[in-house]
Amino acid sequence: MERGLLRPLLRGVFVAGQVEDSLKLRVRALKLIVPDHAVVVDRTAAWVHGVDALPRSAIHLMPELDLFSSTGSRMRRPGVTSGIRAFEPRDLTVIEGLQVTSQLRTACDLGRLLWRFDALGAIDGFLRQGLDHDRLLAEIDRFKGFRGVLQLRELAPLGDRKAESQPESALRLHWFDADIGTPETQIWVYDDDGTPKYRIDVGNSEVSYGGEYFGEQFHGEEERVHDDGRIAWLEERRNWNIDVFTKVHVYGRELVAADRLRHGFMRADKAQPGRHTSYIDLSR
Repeated sequence: MERGLLRPLLRGVFVAGQVEDSLKLRVRALKLIVPDHAVVVDRTAAWVHGVDALPRSAIHLMPELDLFSSTGSRMRRPGVTSGIRAFEPRDLTVIEGLQVTSQLRTACDLGRLLWRFDALGAIDGFLRQGLDHDRLLAEIDRFKGFRGVLQLRELAPLGDRKAESQPESALRLHWFDADIGTPETQIWVYDDDGTPKYRIDVGNSEVSYGGEYFGEQFHGEEERVHDDGRIAWLEERRNWNIDVFTKVHVYGRELVAADRLRHGFMRADKAQPGRHTSYIDLSR
């Protein structure tokens, strides 16, 4: 592993470093360690379905596997989160011999059970994969009385397939918490010749205010010149007001993103001639 010849795929399962990741590879790896009675659920099921719902610590640590059963027999081994859960036949799908909760059931479970900022990211991820939004909304009532159903009722209607990452989804939820209306996602801003030039993660084009999430993976020192130039172009050439957010704003203990969005929206709103949005209460 130190020479890069192998990389960890799952806890206890390694693959040659040059092998490309794929759904088939993920399923084959799981089949090596998952017993026949177990069902792959929650974050691990999302992973198999191609949805990024893994914890942020997965960048550094191999995440635990979520393997549940409806037979009364739970797995007890290191690296596995297990338990007993009731499933209906339609909740399960078989992928090359591996029992996995369906896209719909997995989206509902993660929408109920994850921290709300991660839960919306999971919902958005399944919508990007083609899950029908109306089907998701219609499924909520079956979970009446289940843990987290109130959160699912809140978040499912906010799902948006255009959100491109977990942090963008979390930032959009902060926007809703800021009580400044429904945000637009992936807003294109055009060059002088009418061609799309830059996209803004979340915002309101009427007041020309937007929020951008800068994660470490794609917005490090090497990208700083490009990022600074893009923000400057949007502000100077197109009169947008842009606030940049990082994981500290979106996921940190203080969760300051909603306040920054509210104040930024007000700043942009006041800059628009003849506009005044009276419903924003900065004292909240």
